[in-house]
Amino acid sequence: MLTYNELIDLRNKLANGEIQLELAKTQFWGDLKEGQRSWNTKDWQERRPKFLKDKCEICSGTETLTVQHLSHPRKYAEYLREITSKYAKDHIDTNPEINKSEFTDYVLKNHDYVPVLLCPNCMSKNPSERVRKIPKYRCADCKHEFDEATFRSVNELISIFYENKDAYEVVDKCFVSKDKYRNKNNLSSVKYWMQRERAKNKDSETIEKEAFLLHLNDSIKYLSFEDAITACKKCAYNFDVNKMELCPKCKQHYKGLQYPTCIDCLPEDKRKVALENIQFGKEWHEMHKRLGID
Repeated sequence: MLTYNELIDLRNKLANGEIQLELAKTQFWGDLKEGQRSWNTKDWQERRPKFLKDKCEICSGTETLTVQHLSHPRKYAEYLREITSKYAKDHIDTNPEINKSEFTDYVLKNHDYVPVLLCPNCMSKNPSERVRKIPKYRCADCKHEFDEATFRSVNELISIFYENKDAYEVVDKCFVSKDKYRNKNNLSSVKYWMQRERAKNKDSETIEKEAFLLHLNDSIKYLSFEDAITACKKCAYNFDVNKMELCPKCKQHYKGLQYPTCIDCLPEDKRKVALENIQFGKEWHEMHKRLGID
């Protein structure tokens, strides 16, 4: 695992073009071992005492003090998705149209078509399918009964889509991606993924480099203790695991991070409502437990 200064050096070299992206990734991830944590490294242990204060910055306790980060690095994959979306939007804004023939080839190559059944009389969607009665189908709109439903071909739907992308006929998610995810899409979303793929292929290295630099900056910030405080073991546990912190008003009870104070410090009317909600939640949980649906 790279040290704090080594990470800064790697980031600067990559940003200045002194090192290739793939080599930078290899240096960053190459020596990482499974289960290895930054706070177990020699570099962290040497810098930690210089950062720690003599008491917890939350409760003023002095027992078992630790570095408590208020934020954590985002994953590289998250940055990659975000930057790819940004480049896709720019590509779509500057290249809004796609050749109809190319789009048709892309749809057929990358998707399975599951047609929406139509009434042959009025062309309404999804006629009722009957199990016992015959004919097999009955249209809810025109009441027509029939054995064989009809449907539009892929080429018909694409032609309608190119005339009006918001047409009623093309809103259905009847195109299933052939990848492992088997996502259902309508033609508008298929077009987006095609344009996104083109943008990604066109600027793949730029996208990956930008995302990786952001991830490196996050990692450097984490190792620098920039967004961190000194906390005792109890406060650190409540912050990380329970998403709670000490109430700033009474300094006695813990509260959810999203709330301004603990329940005891709320005005009487709000405190009463909060306690009633908690009691209701407990009763609801007990009822589920008794019914075996907990």
